[in-house]
Amino acid sequence: MAWIYLVVAGLFEVAWALGLRYTEGWTRPWPSVATLAAMGVSFWCLSQALKSIPIGTGYAIWTGIGAVGVAIAGIVLFAESVSPARLACIAMIVCGVVGLKLVSG
Repeated sequence: MAWIYLVVAGLFEVAWALGLRYTEGWTRPWPSVATLAAMGVSFWCLSQALKSIPIGTGYAIWTGIGAVGVAIAGIVLFAESVSPARLACIAMIVCGVVGLKLVSG
């Protein structure tokens, strides 16, 4: 169950990171409320996961899911660069996240 919490926490990290773009410096109320709610869910799920996953592993995977998710969303939603170097770096983050999961049992 801890790994499910961790993945959900990572997905909500993607949501709140993307939400920041729409808050326009916290001046738009509804995007701001949604972003804060996503932050709360993300942190709560992360705290549940860290009850049984080592903090170094859990935090690295949480941020990895967030980094990869936001990078992919930036490519898909905001026409950000799709250079081979950028894709290779995203792939390395994915490999690191998978590797941590494999060695963490």
